[in-house]
Amino acid sequence: EDLGVRHRLWVYSGRRGVHCWVCDDAVRKWSPALRAAAVEYLSLVKVGARGARNPLPTPGPSEGGLMGAWAPPDPAEHGFMGVWAPPDPAEAQHREPLQAEFPKKKDSAQRWELLRGRAERTRASGRGAALGPCYADWEVMLQFCFPRLDVNVSKGLGHLLKSPFSVHPKTGRVSVPLDLQRLDQFDPFAVPTITSLCRELDAAGSDGEQEDGGETEPKRRARDYKRTSLAPYVRLFEQFVEGMESARRGERIRRSDLHGDF
Repeated sequence: EDLGVRHRLWVYSGRRGVHCWVCDDAVRKWSPALRAAAVEYLSLVKVGARGARNPLPTPGPSEGGLMGAWAPPDPAEHGFMGVWAPPDPAEAQHREPLQAEFPKKKDSAQRWELLRGRAERTRASGRGAALGPCYADWEVMLQFCFPRLDVNVSKGLGHLLKSPFSVHPKTGRVSVPLDLQRLDQFDPFAVPTITSLCRELDAAGSDGEQEDGGETEPKRRARDYKRTSLAPYVRLFEQFVEGMESARRGERIRRSDLHGDF
């Protein structure tokens, strides 16, 4: 949204990643330098050669841009405590008291609540005008939860890309589009695999032979996918393409009106 991008198709990689296919005409014509600049803008967390993470900007709920999208969840409800980490090195003055208290807590959930409570008290009192307010808890969550972007894939015009509906060679899962309106219901382990699709197609073929005995083989096979678990994902892709086509028609009409063409 910050970059004015409209046509974005989010696709599960089939293993651990997510691809964002940006299909705006203007963006597809960007140079590698522009693409690299966009990735740099979107990268809040950077890991160095020794694994050290760069300090994050101190976020605030009223800030715009990327930080304006930050809505701190309740870590207890979203399973964040499983990836708990110590506070940022900038909070060194709080580290020793926290380390003394941590062994007294029975699990990571209680330790996280201790860290968050200390950060909130420090934030409320202020830690000095020179340093600004303390956002150690936000920074820890962003360090572990904010996506890592693949710079080379994003900026390289000649880089190989894995297209939607291809099959991941290690997991056998199909790379399927994601429905952002139902993202909380998406289960990566329930995605169709090449094996499950073969079974579903065999079953669909047997049923089709009984129902449509007079139909030709190529025509029957062309619609067999609609009887498999891949059908809703194909429909998502079709809706995305239809949206692009509609926007392109609207843009052509707008340009025609501007130039007085009929």
